[in-house]
Amino acid sequence: METALTRLVGVRYPIVQTGMGWVAGPRLVSATANAGALGVLASATMSLDQLRAAIAEVRCRTDAPFGVNLRADAADAGDRVRLIIDGGVRVASFALAPSPGLIAELKAAGVVVIPSVGARRHAEKVAAWGADAVIVQGGEGGGHTGEVATSVLLPQVVDAVRIPVVAAGGFFDGRGLVAALAYGAAGVAMGTRFLLTSDSTVPDAVKARYLAATVRDVTVTRAVDGLPHRMLRTDLVASLERSGRARGLLHAIRRAAEFRKLSGLTWRQLVRDGLALRHGKELSWSQVLLAANTPMLLRSAMVDGRTDLGVMASGQVAGVIDDLPSCAELVDRIMKEAAETRERLMGLE
Repeated sequence: METALTRLVGVRYPIVQTGMGWVAGPRLVSATANAGALGVLASATMSLDQLRAAIAEVRCRTDAPFGVNLRADAADAGDRVRLIIDGGVRVASFALAPSPGLIAELKAAGVVVIPSVGARRHAEKVAAWGADAVIVQGGEGGGHTGEVATSVLLPQVVDAVRIPVVAAGGFFDGRGLVAALAYGAAGVAMGTRFLLTSDSTVPDAVKARYLAATVRDVTVTRAVDGLPHRMLRTDLVASLERSGRARGLLHAIRRAAEFRKLSGLTWRQLVRDGLALRHGKELSWSQVLLAANTPMLLRSAMVDGRTDLGVMASGQVAGVIDDLPSCAELVDRIMKEAAETRERLMGLE
């Protein structure tokens, strides 16, 4: 299936595996790329040396195009951009809107720039700055999310910009791909669906929690970092929601210290990253620290398998997913479903 997205990034199918922290590592990304979709490394939870090694590993595992996702507001964003360029990475995606300078630097080196946004005005801004395409995530998506559903947000953005639009939030099968294309999108991006594959390195016990979840077990909470965050409802989430300010601050400081050691960041850099999320928002200092060390809460679950100590970001689609195919099986299934759906629709004429 050829679309503006496949032509832009050089993949066979208009499907993107999103850059999920602690989840989108070399194994998942290369398996996605070999299946014909666009795999995206999550760099925000990697040190510079780890990112360099991860890029090299993916290149050893696949000859297909892949991408790297990074935070535009990170203290070392410039260094990460240079690693992407030097590593011959095809696509740079951003969790937040990158500056015009970063976009220009990447494009000058031949890297395709695809920011993720959650509002039409943000899509218009990055398009004006020179972004090559944009991923639009509706409220159904996992992790930090907005309030507008994909079915409402997507056509707004498609009508507002003249670059390829990739739809995210609520997609898991071929019917969804066809629906996104009907809205005018050039493809779909999926996180939770790729997390729940046999190629994902997420511990089996954690995958089992996702598979057991119903749509009612996926909630949006502000208790983790003060921002709307879609995740599985767990005892830890409920505890954070009940915590008083003092208890929350102690919890945040302890987690921040762990993440600082793991990431190599200084306290100043850690707080700076937290303040970047605080900008324009009324967050307490405990929330600032939690915003900076949320990766540690995710790591506890996604790496260590401690569902009691960590959080599990999740799209609403977790409630309708019940299997763990390989990336190759998943992509093949989606494309077959899409073809069958298109044939069925043609038969209605």
